[in-house]
Amino acid sequence: MRKFLFLAIIVLFGATNSSDKGLLKVFTAINEDVMQNGRAYETLGDAIDKIGHRLTGSENGAKAEQYALDLLRSYGYSDAKFQQFSVEAWSRNKVSLQVEMRDKTKDVAARFQYKVVSLAHSPVSAHVTAEIIDVGDGLNEDFEAAGEAVKDKIALVNINIQSPENKGKRNLHRSEKTALAIQYGAKGIIIANSVPGGVLLTGTASVTGSLIPIPAVCISLESGQGIRRLIAENGRLIGNIDMSNFSKPITARNVIATLPGTDKKLSKEKIIIGGHLDSWDLATGAIDNGIGSFSIMDIARVFKNLNLKTKQTIEFVLFMGEEQGLLGSQHMVKEYEKTGELDKVRLMINLDMTNNTSSFNAGGNEDLSALMTKIGTTIRKIDTTYTNINRNWVGLHSDHQPFMLSGVQVASPIGKLPSKAYGCYHADCDHFDLVSKDDLNNNVRFTAMMLYALANEKRLPTQRMSSNATRDFLIKHNLKNELILGNAWKWEK
Repeated sequence: MRKFLFLAIIVLFGATNSSDKGLLKVFTAINEDVMQNGRAYETLGDAIDKIGHRLTGSENGAKAEQYALDLLRSYGYSDAKFQQFSVEAWSRNKVSLQVEMRDKTKDVAARFQYKVVSLAHSPVSAHVTAEIIDVGDGLNEDFEAAGEAVKDKIALVNINIQSPENKGKRNLHRSEKTALAIQYGAKGIIIANSVPGGVLLTGTASVTGSLIPIPAVCISLESGQGIRRLIAENGRLIGNIDMSNFSKPITARNVIATLPGTDKKLSKEKIIIGGHLDSWDLATGAIDNGIGSFSIMDIARVFKNLNLKTKQTIEFVLFMGEEQGLLGSQHMVKEYEKTGELDKVRLMINLDMTNNTSSFNAGGNEDLSALMTKIGTTIRKIDTTYTNINRNWVGLHSDHQPFMLSGVQVASPIGKLPSKAYGCYHADCDHFDLVSKDDLNNNVRFTAMMLYALANEKRLPTQRMSSNATRDFLIKHNLKNELILGNAWKWEK
């Protein structure tokens, strides 16, 4: 009976009253629905049990696409659909890393075998023997300092900043460090993890999503420390990287469910809320990005379950191919650009490893940040654990990037991962036991509230930027050099 009362409240206030009082009534309904009926935790657990990892191009990946489509249709999105695209899919086969100490006569004095994983888009076949050179954190400055010494060597770098002299500097993505190694003539790259406990991680080593010319591998923190000790003691180490991988054209599918807007004019505009469904194959992708993608599907459930109406259209999107180079989101942006649909996108909200939402990031838009803070004061009337301490920061390397580079405003919820999950990013320990039901419920209820309020604004402060304005925006936020390195800068250098 109580549910029907809230439905009546929503019909009365949902589409026509944007006052704080109207929002509060709707937010109360959202809160009660999620706390009583939230399904993000259960559906993620079910998908992991039935599917496992969700690697794009694999049988598991196709099963995950179908699972998401079926789930959204079961929530009432009868027209939920696939958006198909073709990609060059990479998958791992065999890899080994052997390190040799040689004496003054160049005879092998000792051999050490290290546990290792290939980084994505490494060559289909590679057999490299070369001296290992320590390039520290692998930043531009580190490669510049090493200079010609990198040529024909295997570069050893840290995945995160470890050197005291680099503290406070902006870290580079593993693919950008690999691009620097290639630029300086390295024959291979070894990337050492920063998490203790023998944890191995994977991810793409390609800035373009295409195969790279040198093998790239990841070793544990402890292995990296061990190799550096040997270099310090011996002065010269020879590394042997042997690997074979698979690469072939495949078809993958984004999953899209649409909630049509109700306003005659504003319904032509849309908000995209999306996150990547795919994961790497070392574990199950529970944190990266099960918590984001399954939260999105439960937000979609809430809107249908409560019969929420919004002036603007909302598209709920599950992207594939993010881990292999933002492939699904790049495809969507290209398709929407062709049809003119991209001009209708007023905001793209990205959930990537979003956990325990307590505020939002407005992606560099001051007016949007102020609006989110205003909406947040109403959310706090529901629950003061929503801190409303919003940020206005701009970053790269997730599915918001292709939209942002095309002038679309972007945003994302902000939260915090449990401490035990940080070390399992892209790693072989990313399992469901890291996930908290309460944290996922916070994702769903607070993001649903913010999404509802934004989609009922008469005029969002998020006009699509022109090409020149986008360029200036990216320069202002110090992203030009990083985008050039990532082969993603669209303008003259």
